Amino acid sequence: MTVQFSELGLSDKVTDAVTAAGYTKPTDIQAQAIPHILEKKDLIGIAQTGTGKTASFVLPMLALLEKGRARARMPRTLILEPTRELAAQVHENFERYGKNHRLTVALLIGGVSFEDQNKKLDRGADVLIATPGRLLDHFERGRLLLTGVDILVIDEADRMLDMGFIPDIERICGLLPSRRQTLFFSATMPPEIQKLTQRFLRDPVKVEVARQNSTAETIDQKLLKVGKTPAEKRAALRDQIRAAKDMQNAIIFCNRKRDVATVARSLERHGFNAGALHGDMDQKSRMETLDRFRAGALPILVASDVAARGLDIPAVSHVFNFDVPTHAEDYVHRIGRTGRAGRSGSAITLVSPSEGKYVDAITALIQRKIDWLDAKPVSTPAPRQAEEPSSRGKSPAENRRSGTQEREKKRPEKNRQPADNDSSPVSFQSEGHIPAFLLRPAGPRT
Repeated sequence: MTVQFSELGLSDKVTDAVTAAGYTKPTDIQAQAIPHILEKKDLIGIAQTGTGKTASFVLPMLALLEKGRARARMPRTLILEPTRELAAQVHENFERYGKNHRLTVALLIGGVSFEDQNKKLDRGADVLIATPGRLLDHFERGRLLLTGVDILVIDEADRMLDMGFIPDIERICGLLPSRRQTLFFSATMPPEIQKLTQRFLRDPVKVEVARQNSTAETIDQKLLKVGKTPAEKRAALRDQIRAAKDMQNAIIFCNRKRDVATVARSLERHGFNAGALHGDMDQKSRMETLDRFRAGALPILVASDVAARGLDIPAVSHVFNFDVPTHAEDYVHRIGRTGRAGRSGSAITLVSPSEGKYVDAITALIQRKIDWLDAKPVSTPAPRQAEEPSSRGKSPAENRRSGTQEREKKRPEKNRQPADNDSSPVSFQSEGHIPAFLLRPAGPRT
């Protein structure tokens, strides 16, 4: 028998908002976690992105917050997220499902002025959503007291570990009341995370959703052998984009933040309309880039796993792995961006000579063979130079004069690079292979 939202013990205000949003049946993680949270129990939720995890703590928190009011600079609840984008999405969930409530929700993330955030805190925040660094900044400035927090949520704990936030989390937990409810969510449970739960949770209930290590049959997965240099990989990526059939948009994943910016700049130099999403961008630029991609104004998005984690981006036709992910589970997350809701999708992974072991780990995880593509470059080669006239039969003086003239002719082209070199201007010959909607818009760049 399938459980309905109305059977989970949520308040009428919350269930009405969920119904208005078009949902009647909870996901597995929601059905298992919500009743325990409503009973004020500590909880460990093991679930990956895309399982409805966010609503599993947002909905019961809304019900629990219906009684009481927040005091100035003393939030009633605290939600910690590893990235600005994830924090912003949790904020959107509270706005969607809390429309029947009069709760104050404050968002403390980088890229937003301290003054605007202080105003919200001074009014009293029922819900405080923050990244660890910005939260501690406010605390150290004396703008925030954490002694009134009743519920703490630590979300994406394994990503917190990857990003080096565990010391910050330990410090934050030490600033909170010992008698609080703690909700802990993570896709995986490495030893460091287990130690954290043992230290800060009291008799927690463990809720685990079966890991989704399979990939959708609607995704056409391919591997492509590429050269070992970054320039060779970038050239191969451009070839694959040009050759892609039925491409509407694409996300390109890189393992390193610095490569995200490099690949995006390279694509732009070669005429593609591409944008980057990485942690060094300010919040305004990141949200503008995401909005443009969602709206179709930016067809190619280059991102890291951390920046793209949990983002709600529907209808992606192609995914390119510029690097093979070092964690096999990340491969499933990445290509899961395409082939959704029964749509067909394509995922192409570029494999350099040193990345074979990561491919083996991926195929072992998904228990599926991935076919290799034959590399067929589609870039237009640089035009061949006309054959120089023969010097046979000429006197030494004539040969010297001829050589000098030829050098003078070639001098303006001395510093030119081949069309597929990243430092070159756009090659208009190669642009002919790019569908019009993928081209960078004409006009001044901002």
